[in-house]
Amino acid sequence: MKPSAFEYHRVRSVDEAVSLLTRLGGDAKLLAGGQSLVGMMNFRLARPSALIDISLVDALNYITSNEEGLRIGALTSHRAVERLDDPVASERFSVLPRSAHWIGHYAIRSVGTFGGSIAHADPAAEWCMLALLLDAEVVAVGPQGERVVPIGDFFTGFLQTDLAEDEMLTEVRIRTAWPHAALHEFSRRHGDFAIVAAAAAVQMSGDHCTDARIVIGGVDSTVIRVADAESVLTGATINAEAIGEAAAAAARAVDPPEDLNGSAAYRRHLTEVLVRRALDEAIAHGE
Repeated sequence: MKPSAFEYHRVRSVDEAVSLLTRLGGDAKLLAGGQSLVGMMNFRLARPSALIDISLVDALNYITSNEEGLRIGALTSHRAVERLDDPVASERFSVLPRSAHWIGHYAIRSVGTFGGSIAHADPAAEWCMLALLLDAEVVAVGPQGERVVPIGDFFTGFLQTDLAEDEMLTEVRIRTAWPHAALHEFSRRHGDFAIVAAAAAVQMSGDHCTDARIVIGGVDSTVIRVADAESVLTGATINAEAIGEAAAAAARAVDPPEDLNGSAAYRRHLTEVLVRRALDEAIAHGE
């Protein structure tokens, strides 16, 4: 497989990249790790007229944490998140490094980027799910400057986001700590895209749940929060019965597609099983 012809540009700054996006128009694409885009180009599912290689923009490769939360640069690799050992970040946002192993294989995690995954907006992507789970914000930079987009407004459809054609994602910010959080998924083989994935986070006061988030991937055109399941947990005493009710509510709430990987009924069953697993791990973690 070979991609269709394209121009190639390499940049070393955000300003250069935005300038080229503005000049080249909507058919130009940013190239970061290339783990999604290059494959799509080889199958000619994507035919950009130009690639803007941002892999040398070192200013976008970082993870920082302070009292305001966690900031992850767009070019931070999956592997860097997996190896995160900052004591503050590891305590408050440990679900990120604990979930990284679900992403592809070691080689993919070493090259693929955090921001690239968020911008690609795959409905089964782990970072997309966790960004929604943790109430993240996305920083977008364009010709008019910087704007901050709540993650709930960022994903707009299948492989679609709120980014304008002349904007690029530069950073993801997570402000609220969710120490009780976990992600589980199921695929045919390790490294394959998840048929269904579930992420859960709870805020606890003793055995009482004061807030809850449940996010499902692989069952809709984008990652989704399941309010019906969250409401079962919020304000409840956490026990096996409450967890089972929340998992069942999540399964009832989704309307998954049918394809070669499974029927809608199969995906609903997986949703219930995986929500239960994610909640069990989330509640147990940190105790």
